[in-house]
Amino acid sequence: MKRILTTCLATAILLSAKAQEPDKALARVRYTFTHVRDTTERDKPKVENMLLVTGKNASVFTSYDKLNQTLNMQKQIQEQIKNQAGNGNLKIEVKSETKVPLTQEDYFFFANEHKMITKERLFNNYLIEEPATAIDWKILKDTMSFSGVACQKATAHFKGRNWTAWFATEIPFQSGPWKLNGLPGLIIEAYDDKKDVKFEFAGLEYVKDTDAASNSDGEVKIAAPSGGIGAVKIVGIDVSTSYLGPEIKLPTDAIKTTRKELDKLKAARDKDPQGFMQAQMAASGMQGSFKTNQAPRQTSTTVAKDEVNNPVEIEDKK
Repeated sequence: MKRILTTCLATAILLSAKAQEPDKALARVRYTFTHVRDTTERDKPKVENMLLVTGKNASVFTSYDKLNQTLNMQKQIQEQIKNQAGNGNLKIEVKSETKVPLTQEDYFFFANEHKMITKERLFNNYLIEEPATAIDWKILKDTMSFSGVACQKATAHFKGRNWTAWFATEIPFQSGPWKLNGLPGLIIEAYDDKKDVKFEFAGLEYVKDTDAASNSDGEVKIAAPSGGIGAVKIVGIDVSTSYLGPEIKLPTDAIKTTRKELDKLKAARDKDPQGFMQAQMAASGMQGSFKTNQAPRQTSTTVAKDEVNNPVEIEDKK
């Protein structure tokens, strides 16, 4: 286990905080994401609430359900730290009530730089950078209204699927759900021609200048015995809710890597989740124990049926 982790981490490069300037968050858009992952069970699609935070140049697309799970996790950790005050060897147990697997990838899009960065977390935050594919949209004259938002139709072939997108010219953002972007207006709704993948509009709110900065560094705030507020750094557990803050920015502690190396780390984690976490904690100089009641990760056989059967992104046949 340690040899695998050392080999993988040795190829990773610490990403400087100056690599990508933060962008002011201007709007938050919610979507209902429906995905038929298994074509033999079309009546059992995955349904998940998603969130797009967008500014003039940057946007980030993440799971809204995952954010809510994070907020619940923060409360659990705060309560456990409070109850173990004075104990030098904390024991944190995180309980998850989510039965449906949530989307773990966060997608950052930087329009001016034509850049797409995927963030994934395996104890640490990892970033995979790639050029943003220029989508060859065909803009049509068809119009439709979604929850009172006037939209225009566009179609394109992208990532193995034939997409229909409805965008709002009155909301001048180039972003959209997942990796869909590049239209002269915010993408409000999108789906493929088989309706296997759908992003349905669920609401929009503009970010106010008075919005307070949200937790972005993995710290959990707790009440100190003196009555003040203290902060405890939680390593290895994603308790950040920075996407609810006033800026769109990459995590400053992230590690830039490749898909190949990240897949090696995932394989080590899936083979021995408990051992993986303990090894990562030890490498970070942490003492204590980590316990989670989350269901064991699926075997490769199950994943092949559940994910590879009909992934969102399909490789085009040459």
